[in-house]
Amino acid sequence: MESSRAARRRAARSTRSRPFPRRPLLSAALASVAVVGATAAGTVYVKAQVHSGTGTVSAAAMPSASESGEAPVEPVADPTAVDHDALLASAMKTLDVEDTAQLSVAVLNLDSGRSATYGDGAFDTASIVKVDILAALLLQAQDAGTHLTAREKSYATTMIENSDNASASALWRDIGEADGLDAANERLGLTDTEGGDGALWGLTQTTAADQLVLLRQVFGDDSELSEVSRAYLRGLMGQIAADQHWGVSAAADGSAWALKNGWLARSTTRLWDINSIGRVTVAGHDCLVAALSKGNSTKARGISLVEGAAKAAVSVFVDDGVSASPSASASSAATAPGVR
Repeated sequence: MESSRAARRRAARSTRSRPFPRRPLLSAALASVAVVGATAAGTVYVKAQVHSGTGTVSAAAMPSASESGEAPVEPVADPTAVDHDALLASAMKTLDVEDTAQLSVAVLNLDSGRSATYGDGAFDTASIVKVDILAALLLQAQDAGTHLTAREKSYATTMIENSDNASASALWRDIGEADGLDAANERLGLTDTEGGDGALWGLTQTTAADQLVLLRQVFGDDSELSEVSRAYLRGLMGQIAADQHWGVSAAADGSAWALKNGWLARSTTRLWDINSIGRVTVAGHDCLVAALSKGNSTKARGISLVEGAAKAAVSVFVDDGVSASPSASASSAATAPGVR
């Protein structure tokens, strides 16, 4: 009796000996064939040929790169690619920056998802940290499955809308001061922000890039904060007291903006930290902007600087940053208004 293994081998040989079914040839009046090959140096070339009729095409009949005289195809840069960092750097050259001052700005076009950053280094937050404090408080409430108390809401309103320092100090203690802020920021994705020592929340250190991350948590969809928490924070930032309608709002082309400003005169140098973060709408684009500065001789000079920086930042995204001229659009940024 034939073994099962031998039977399987015989069946396999029988199967291999059968002719494969003939497939119908694809006929077309016009067929385009791409030929891919390589030169001895390893350069890939591509050649397109057009054939009429229904005959099959033999690979052996295709001419080589040397026979056809075709030049190798070299990589071609994408003509639509835009270096927004370079555009922003060019736009910032028009700003009048004092010798003692330092500036950094980051911007994100929410519609396209493209961003740009200028400058680096750490800056005192001053009162812009109040957005971060409230975000930490809201995150802690979410984790506990609770809502803000009436007291916390009262402090949150005056802290954001009026930039009240006593309210900020109370909520700073509630979140656990720097430890609570840092823990929340680890969740929120801020990697270069460090809470101030003790009660000194205004000396929290941050970067423009980190503040852009925080703004995305507030105004974006992919966030650790719930939609209810985000809407609450956005609402307060959209109702800033009239005497603080300056900063990134200067870049908006209407009243569609939400922000938080920070200002601090350093006792050691008598120079000013002036910061502004928020969302603006310009030329139909929603943009998030963070403009940080330090070493300004006066509060008014610092405000003019961050407003000019905000206008220069959004200028690179006019028409999605493709047709905008950074030199032309930034020229208006140099005339940014001062305190108003």
